[in-house]
Amino acid sequence: MDASPSTPSPAWHALPADSALAELRSTAAGLTAAETADRQRRYGPNIISMARPEGLLVLIWRQINNPISWVLVVAGFLALGLRKWTDAMVVFGAVVINAAIGFVQELKAGRAIASLGQMVPELATVLRDGQPHSVPAASLVPGDVVTLAGGDKIPADLRLLAVKNFHTDEAALTGESLPVAKRTAAAAADAVLGDRTCMAYGGTLAVQGTATGLVVGTGADTELGRISALLNQTTRMETPLTRQLASVSKWITVAILAVTVLLMIYGVVVKHAPLGEALLVGITLAVAAMPEGLPAIISIALAIGVRRMAERRAVVRHLPAVETLGSTSVICSDKTGTLTRNEMTVVALWAENHEYRLSGTGYSPEGALEHDGQALAEPPAFLHRLMLAAGLCNDAALKSDADDNWTLVGDPTEGALLTAARKMGFDETRHRREFPRLDVIPFESDTKFMGTLHRLSDSEAVLLLKGAPDVLAPRCGLKPEEEQRLTAAMNTLAAQGMRVLALAEKSLPATAAHVTPEDAAGGLRFLGLMGMIDPPRTEAMDAIRTCHQAGIIVKMITGDHQVTAEAIGRQLGLAAKTGGALTGRQLDALDEAGLQRAARDTNVFARVAPEHKIKLVRVLQEQGHVVAMTGDGVNDAPALKRADIGVAMGITGTSVSKEAAKVVLMDDNFATIAAAVEEGRRVYDNLLKALAFILPTNLALAMILAGGMLFFPTAVGGLLLLPMSPTQILWINLVASVALSLPMALEVLEPGAMRRPPRRRNEPIMGTFMLARTIGAALLMAAGACLLFLWEYYRIEPRAGHPEALAQAQTMCVTTVTLFQSFYLLHCRSLRGSLGASGWFSNPSVYGGIGLLLLLQCAFMYLPVMRTLFGTSPLDAMAWLDSTLVAVTIIPVISLEKWLRNRRDAKATPVSPSSGG
Repeated sequence: MDASPSTPSPAWHALPADSALAELRSTAAGLTAAETADRQRRYGPNIISMARPEGLLVLIWRQINNPISWVLVVAGFLALGLRKWTDAMVVFGAVVINAAIGFVQELKAGRAIASLGQMVPELATVLRDGQPHSVPAASLVPGDVVTLAGGDKIPADLRLLAVKNFHTDEAALTGESLPVAKRTAAAAADAVLGDRTCMAYGGTLAVQGTATGLVVGTGADTELGRISALLNQTTRMETPLTRQLASVSKWITVAILAVTVLLMIYGVVVKHAPLGEALLVGITLAVAAMPEGLPAIISIALAIGVRRMAERRAVVRHLPAVETLGSTSVICSDKTGTLTRNEMTVVALWAENHEYRLSGTGYSPEGALEHDGQALAEPPAFLHRLMLAAGLCNDAALKSDADDNWTLVGDPTEGALLTAARKMGFDETRHRREFPRLDVIPFESDTKFMGTLHRLSDSEAVLLLKGAPDVLAPRCGLKPEEEQRLTAAMNTLAAQGMRVLALAEKSLPATAAHVTPEDAAGGLRFLGLMGMIDPPRTEAMDAIRTCHQAGIIVKMITGDHQVTAEAIGRQLGLAAKTGGALTGRQLDALDEAGLQRAARDTNVFARVAPEHKIKLVRVLQEQGHVVAMTGDGVNDAPALKRADIGVAMGITGTSVSKEAAKVVLMDDNFATIAAAVEEGRRVYDNLLKALAFILPTNLALAMILAGGMLFFPTAVGGLLLLPMSPTQILWINLVASVALSLPMALEVLEPGAMRRPPRRRNEPIMGTFMLARTIGAALLMAAGACLLFLWEYYRIEPRAGHPEALAQAQTMCVTTVTLFQSFYLLHCRSLRGSLGASGWFSNPSVYGGIGLLLLLQCAFMYLPVMRTLFGTSPLDAMAWLDSTLVAVTIIPVISLEKWLRNRRDAKATPVSPSSGG
């Protein structure tokens, strides 16, 4: 009976090819047309189901559905009911602006699942009724037999039936840095994805050779489909900033509603004010206490951080990710191309029972030969022969540009051999012309070697070979003691994570013009071993040290082999704690307690699957860490989405990984992540300074209105005396506060920012220090503004009957608050340092913001249209002087508070500006 979607799929990689055919009731000639039609009805199309995108109305609703927006919406409708048309218009405008900012951000997100669907090719070549047909890949069914050639994208999960020098690039699924040679022999039942060499997986790429494969999984039943399901199930984590701001907003909203209701009752019952007047006070208080400009300030500050990060080669796709980077406590990084160069490099040679080291990295032919730590001016003659074989038995080519940047054309392994040969004097252009290739034995995954025939002189033809040491060495007729030394050398190099190749040669008659694999069956002369590795980036090693100084743990999670991962981990300083790596298979064997210990104590993980990455991220988050995850493959996408901050590779990354991530590195370099963390810390410090600046203003406005209700006398006509109108308050919140807050986003990096530990995951943004500073500054602002309001109000008309009295006094009150803000801004540049601690001129935009605000304030009171809109009145020079003298008092008061606090904390560990206190 045919397999069906409800039938558990067997471990296809563990079945022999004929058993897989029998299991699916298929043959090497493929299915018949009738069988295909029946299975298409049963299995459905070979497509990755995509999550239904959210509609525009859902996105709009999400922006409005928050406490701040609801309070403002209610206030706006109340203003309409009171026929306060201007007030209502300004309040609703604030809601629309904030919602628009969030809507634009979310509209750009969530395309990862769609990218998965694009990885399935449109057409595939399939055998049906024994004949090849080009059909839409979506029509493939289990049991189909597909043919593949180099360059094809694999259309479904296949159990390979026949291969000829077939290699696939599976980096997107497994993280394997090199193309994988495929075979038809079954793999072990418990083999991880990267070791299932008899399988080819949908969405990966055929690099070279040809193959025939049996379709064993389509659509959701493929590895790609499984990852798509994981991606659908994985929820995107909120950032620390959004969580903390949501908490602050909730408590602000509750407090505002409670105070508003109490004041309205007080106004009606105690002061006998009309209900409409009491409602107007309630509206005004809600507008005053709500930090309407906060979302805009945060978004603009984050956008400035995005621009700065772009200059450092990190493109941020989601604005809050800028701040999240600054709170990162663990970075889980991929290996290939991020921590390493993704350029195979020969670093060790073994010949004539001696080991040599070759310096240099990448494909640049610059390096020196060393033996026993001593540089060799001239390589021994036998190494020249070894390099001749490495350069001639080779199809790669190296090219350099005008800036002397070297690139490879061809296979990375062959590029490494050619680079090593160049370092020791081999010139492929001259030598390949001098000793042209006469014939070739192509590399086959079954034979594991390649050979080329050359005529070195009129009397000598030679077959040069490179391949697996365990294949070539037995054909060289080595003595037992030579075999022992060779085996020891191979094990030594392999233990260092190197990929080891052997080179050999065989002399042939000078007239030889053709070679066959049988010519390499024996009689070879062993030339030596070459050990290569994808070396760590020097800048990545420096960046890891910087991260460690900043208290950030770095973990390497790779799909590569365990030995290779351990070797790279030791070079990077990651494996020092445990000395080894854990594999995905070992993680599966752990219980929850063991998994918690492994996530805490192990820094190198190898041969991991997508589920392992998600599991590790989850456990680290449960331990209180803010986790950044890097990756470039489809297999990385679920973990990128689950992590607090997903970081995708811009050069080697798949579209799926980029869409799932919040940050994309344009140079695929770990050092860029460290630079982004530094920028993230600067952004958070500056956001905290902006909050420390703006929150006292909102509290002061609420205090001013509450003071007016509780303590001010009733105005002429029994009306309540309001120190400010709702529109004037919105002027302060949306114009004055924003104009002065934005320069905070341009403040320089705090000294020692990358030498302090990350802040705790749940550390409140409003700690005791911030709360005390906010209340103290707000009391001073409210007291000064209220005193000048009453002074101006009764100075103009003792009986308060003058028609300009209220407008003049309210303008005086608004001006005093804005001047308070201007002087207080200077203190917010450093929350604990003295007034000039950050440098008087390190951020000239501060003075530009103050100057701009003064110009806007003049327009606010002197332009007729603004006076009509906001109900203001022009002030004379004496009124300006009074406001300035009162407002400037905030400088000595906050200076004294800083001095007392720092004196108290002098013997304690200094608290950084990013700490809530």
